[in-house]
Amino acid sequence: MSLRNNSRDASRQRAQRALERKKQSRVSLIVITVVLLLTSATLGNFGARDLLSALTFPGRLTGAVLIAVALTSLVGAGALADHWLRRTCDSSGIIALFAAFVAFLANSLLFVELLRNADAIRYKVLFGALTAGSAWAVFAVGRTLKVIPTPKRVATALLATTVIALANFGYQNLYLPSQREVRPIIKLTMDDPVPSKDGKAFSVPVNITLENHSDVSFDVLGTELHAMAQKVSLSPQDRLRRQWRIDAENWKSFERTNPLSRREVHQPGQLVEAQPWMRYGDPIGANDIVTARVVVQLPMNTPYDQVAFYASAHLTRKDRVSLDRLRSKGYSWSGNQVPQWVKGKKAFDSIMYESRIHENNAIDRETRDPRYIDVFWQFGTHGANILETITIKHGKAESSEEGENRYGIRIIETGPVERTLWDIKGRQ
Repeated sequence: MSLRNNSRDASRQRAQRALERKKQSRVSLIVITVVLLLTSATLGNFGARDLLSALTFPGRLTGAVLIAVALTSLVGAGALADHWLRRTCDSSGIIALFAAFVAFLANSLLFVELLRNADAIRYKVLFGALTAGSAWAVFAVGRTLKVIPTPKRVATALLATTVIALANFGYQNLYLPSQREVRPIIKLTMDDPVPSKDGKAFSVPVNITLENHSDVSFDVLGTELHAMAQKVSLSPQDRLRRQWRIDAENWKSFERTNPLSRREVHQPGQLVEAQPWMRYGDPIGANDIVTARVVVQLPMNTPYDQVAFYASAHLTRKDRVSLDRLRSKGYSWSGNQVPQWVKGKKAFDSIMYESRIHENNAIDRETRDPRYIDVFWQFGTHGANILETITIKHGKAESSEEGENRYGIRIIETGPVERTLWDIKGRQ
């Protein structure tokens, strides 16, 4: 009697274990299928948006790769169902394993990228879960495969070669082109001064040329040309070492203080002209040359002996970000939406512009808070300048290194280009 009872108990336990394994198997099937379908939907969405709207060819190529991964995950979900339930195709298990591995590779790379750059917590949580789920999917599907069609060493070598080739392709064709330094140059030339008809004034024509010898286009944040006039007397003998040292200690601003000299005695420069020479928001095409001409006028009896010209252009790389149209944000003296650091610059008045920044790829656009760029055109009695800051909606400012490396801001400057006025003043 006890033998029958023991036999029945053992049979019942085996049946319960089989039922539990079956339930676990169904749970695994459901979880892995959900992971693959979510991977397919999320990466397919990002990939389609990148393929249609990325700013560069590498960005669109990345979109195509994401779409391929999404399709692979979708096919893998179907192969997984066949492998788990029907076994109508002998290769369905291998296809499911391959799809799970591709999903794990893509999800883990994106998860690492989001940890570094994303602001939205929900996407970090989502891709963290997808990474863990796809890793478990690789393990769970691999356990169900009794035989791998190719030898394990051959499969491992092929897999390692594929990963290395993809990494090298991404580095050579996606990362390096975006990091290649491109920087236009500005050239300043002056034509002969032209006196007025009444002989009481003269003008100095200044030609400005911006040359972009690269395959990258730019958007103009702002440009400025300013002229600093100064009195310069000559000493009949070398200046004393003590005087030279005093000048060196006071040489804190290149625009406001003249270069050190043994014989020339420079007085502080005064701003006589400040103006933009390109319209903000204008594009500069690849391998493009832009020219402008500005005329600076001075009275013939000017007390100055020299005039020095400075020009600058503040640009953004169009392969990094796109901008909405720059719009006026106000003035530093109006008190509306003026940052505290601008209010603190008492020597400069500022005209402010603002634009929304749109990043190169759909993942950053979706997972990061909106960024705005503020451009400040500043001018005062001792010079002119352009400053820009990139801020998030709650007021946090990005660093200047981030502005240059991530958003492609380039500051191009030239000067001083100096000219003496003795020949003009001698015509009086």
